[in-house]
Amino acid sequence: VQLQASGGGLVQAGGSLRLSCAASGRTFSSYIMGWFRQAPEKEREFVAGIRWSGDDTYYGHSVKGRFTISRDNAKNTVILQMNSLKPEDTAVYYCATRYYSMSYYYDEYDYWGQGTLVTVSS
Repeated sequence: VQLQASGGGLVQAGGSLRLSCAASGRTFSSYIMGWFRQAPEKEREFVAGIRWSGDDTYYGHSVKGRFTISRDNAKNTVILQMNSLKPEDTAVYYCATRYYSMSYYYDEYDYWGQGTLVTVSS
């Protein structure tokens, strides 16, 4: 399994960024895709999750209403649209996947992408 995250960058507070995670290596129809983030000296935090099949989506409290997770099954890609960004959203963002059941805990995910840095300036 390979996960390739992209789309990070520098943005001003209030702005938007769109992260992508391209997945390959197997059929993901029974998998969960999650986005996590880790700021310096902080624990890795759940951001959003989605099933590869069905309509279920999940969000961390700090991003609910501002971030939207979606998927493009034809491209095996999961998108994280981030709006109304705040300086506290600054972190390295990782995509990860695990089989079948949803989890908010990073240590329950089996495969990880390399991370993409998001910096929000005030």
